[in-house]
Amino acid sequence: MEVQEIKQRFGIIGNSPLLNRAINIANQVSPTDISVLITGESGSGKEVFSHIIHQMSPRKHGPFIAVNCGAIPEGTIDSELFGHEKGAYTGAVGERKGYFETVNTGTIFLDEIAEMPLGTQARLLRVLESGQYIKVGSSKVEKTNVRVIAATNVDVYEAVKNGKFREDLYYRLNTVPLRIPPLRDRKEDIYLLFRKFTSDFTDKYRTPPIQLDDEAQQVLVNYSWPGNVRQLKNMAEQLAVLERDRIITAQTLLTYIPHETSNRNLPMRLDNQPKEDFSERDILYKVLFDMKRDMVELKKLVADIIEHGGVAANYSNHSQTINQLYRDIELPGNPEAQFTLQQPVNTVNNNSNNNNVDAYNITHDAEEVEESLSLIEKESDLIRKALKKHKGKRKLAANELGISERTLYRKIKELNL
Repeated sequence: MEVQEIKQRFGIIGNSPLLNRAINIANQVSPTDISVLITGESGSGKEVFSHIIHQMSPRKHGPFIAVNCGAIPEGTIDSELFGHEKGAYTGAVGERKGYFETVNTGTIFLDEIAEMPLGTQARLLRVLESGQYIKVGSSKVEKTNVRVIAATNVDVYEAVKNGKFREDLYYRLNTVPLRIPPLRDRKEDIYLLFRKFTSDFTDKYRTPPIQLDDEAQQVLVNYSWPGNVRQLKNMAEQLAVLERDRIITAQTLLTYIPHETSNRNLPMRLDNQPKEDFSERDILYKVLFDMKRDMVELKKLVADIIEHGGVAANYSNHSQTINQLYRDIELPGNPEAQFTLQQPVNTVNNNSNNNNVDAYNITHDAEEVEESLSLIEKESDLIRKALKKHKGKRKLAANELGISERTLYRKIKELNL
């Protein structure tokens, strides 16, 4: 059957290449009995494709049932799918047939398969591989001939890596992957779908036809539609019922778009990495490494001065850089101590190549003291600097330090700052 014929038979609207490819895959896989894993966002129409596969398969005269695995409690899902014997658990007053028994020779559609518990996944894997299962509370092996179509709106492979989904079941279900494109990837279909939905609802509720002006059409097409076709259909129904003015403007249309999602299609920087709450030790290590880097840079500059001591033109650049470094590095135990690069004490002959280090007189106003290695002192000093820099604003200081505001409050109290 051609793609266009399938669209007409199942009421599918759209000409997107991604949609046509999905329909073509469903058409090719339908005559077989292999398992199909349908992936796509919520509201994109995964269940419609499960009906297409079933109705175009040799099992079309057999039963079809759709089961939402995420809506069944973990304690009863085994009983729902495979059945149970009388007395299998508290409340099991009689024998019960499961879906795999009642849908024998037909098709079972397992929606939200990623929500299925791991124990049930092991039972399902056995059904897929051998067609065998055991009822809850029984020891007798049962046989079934059921085709399984599964669907999910999450990344199953990611769930496998996180240990939430069995890897062997994933590869067994994913024999033929079928991805349903989200509505935002089918921009050419959005207005067609909207017109179909509004036409249906105006006929249903006997209201005048709905039309969109040019700006409203642009808003409709450029919106991201996180709820996909389901969200578009719901909005079309609201417009058909609520709006008295049947010419819909962009301003009117925006009132039906949720404010928290209305800017999703705007460019933005995405940061999926969680913000780390660094420990105090990590902060101190960072400070020490920065100090070491500054000292290495200082040594390079001093060596450069010694090597080119006769070049007076380099003096201003070197002195400014060195003095800035010394201002940034406070000596532990004597924070007032600063170094200053003095002007040359002797006249320097620009034509001379004499690299006399005495041409520069590097002095300091404080005696050399042994550096304190106390983590508490370093931590206290660092917090004081951050608070001083941000004029006592603790939230900004906490962000500067890379810790949470709550941690900063605790450290201020502990260190009696």
